[in-house]
Amino acid sequence: MNATSTTHTRRGPTAREVVVTGIGLALPGAATYGDLLGPLPGEGGFDPATGLIGRELRHKDRASRLALRAAESALRDAGLTDADNTFTGTADATAVVVSTNLGNADSVCEATDTIATAGVMDLSPLGLPQTSSNVIAGWVAIRYRLRGPNLTVCNGATSGLDAVTWARNLIMAGRAEAAVVVGVEPATDVATKVLGQQSTDAAVAVVLEPADTAASRGARPRAAVTGYARARNLAAALAWAEVTQEEPVGLWLADGAEAAEAGRLLAAPRRIDLESQLGPLSGALGVLQCAAAAAFLEGGATGNVLATAGGPRHDATAALLLTPPPASRPSTQERGQHP
Repeated sequence: MNATSTTHTRRGPTAREVVVTGIGLALPGAATYGDLLGPLPGEGGFDPATGLIGRELRHKDRASRLALRAAESALRDAGLTDADNTFTGTADATAVVVSTNLGNADSVCEATDTIATAGVMDLSPLGLPQTSSNVIAGWVAIRYRLRGPNLTVCNGATSGLDAVTWARNLIMAGRAEAAVVVGVEPATDVATKVLGQQSTDAAVAVVLEPADTAASRGARPRAAVTGYARARNLAAALAWAEVTQEEPVGLWLADGAEAAEAGRLLAAPRRIDLESQLGPLSGALGVLQCAAAAAFLEGGATGNVLATAGGPRHDATAALLLTPPPASRPSTQERGQHP
């Protein structure tokens, strides 16, 4: 997608509403998704030294191991696994959508170095599958035998928000009944070189389901995923995502580069910049913002949550609006309106 194009999804009275029912983190400095509301980094959280080992994680790249840990927590949180960690939902209709920009770059570089120095015959049959751009989504699907749509989004700064929206679109279009969305970036030497600063081990997973499905199985919705847009600038993205003053934003999740522009366009009583606290998050950022939004809305705070990524330093800006789930919204009578 180029910088001049605009993509958006709108809310509508007949649209199937999609909600977040599960959240899992594999993130140092954040023990629960509630910790994302700050300050960060906190005490505890995920320890890669102990959390990325185990028989089930052997022969997998670092990003896939992080993603599997986050997905495990999210599916358990959503009530979609049993005591043996076996998936109990509809496997044929559950999608996996992964957002990562540098996830398996170390595996690709290792393979190309081997070819350059020793030739293709020295490539490891166990390591070569890790060079696939879809390896992370593939491992999550294999682990839980999920046979719905399976894809990876590598779209730069907006990748995480794009992935959440693609998963929502799959559900709204009837292509999936649920989706596991994972945002993951590993702390590797290759990622650090590309970013020009120390990379961050970060993985977050959210489970999306239709609101009616979640209600029927007694799941607890944390947030509804509503308007979305990816546009040339923030003003266009806000307009297409239907962010209005009539439905106030209580929390704005963005990076520091957007602050000046957004201050002229949007009044939000609270702002959080996750990257300024945790370091570069790249493809994991948007999914982590979704988890932080759920924590804010679940806490009973006033207002919707706006998550934005990209901006002037990038080719586009993405904006995603998250609102309280249907059961948590005030009725029209409570807001002083007539039905």
